[in-house]
Amino acid sequence: MKIYFAGSIRGGRDDLDIYIKIINYLKNFGEVLTEHISKPSLTSFGENHTTDDLIHDRDMKWLESCDIIIAEVTNPSLGVGYEIGRAVEKNKKIICLYRKQTDRNKRLSAMINGCEDVVNEEYDNFESAKRIIDEYLK
Repeated sequence: MKIYFAGSIRGGRDDLDIYIKIINYLKNFGEVLTEHISKPSLTSFGENHTTDDLIHDRDMKWLESCDIIIAEVTNPSLGVGYEIGRAVEKNKKIICLYRKQTDRNKRLSAMINGCEDVVNEEYDNFESAKRIIDEYLK
C-alpha cells in the first residue's frame, strides 16, 4: 500500500512530534511516500535544496500514485488543504485526523469537515490516532 501523509510544513511545525509517531506507525501498513515530513531538520521554511515547482510536481505524482491519504489537520495549512482538494478531485480515499482542542476558538475548517468525500476523525492522543488508523487500514 502506498500512503500519502499530509501535515503542515510552512504552516508551522508545532505538531512534528505527532507527525513522527503517525508516520512511523503508518510504515506498518505500507510505504509512506511523504516520510520526509517527519524529519526534524525540515523547518517551516520548507525544503532548502529544491524549488517550489519541483516540490509541487513531485508531490502531485506521489498523490496520484498513492492508495490513501492520511492528513493530520490540527494545524491549519494551505498546502494540506490543497492536497486534500486535489485528492478529492482524484477520488482518493482521504482520512483526516484532527486532535481535540481545549481552545474552543480553534475548529476544523468547514471546507474539510463539511466535505462528504473526506473521512474526518477526531482524536485525543497518539494511542487514539493509532486506533483510528487501524480501523481504516487493517
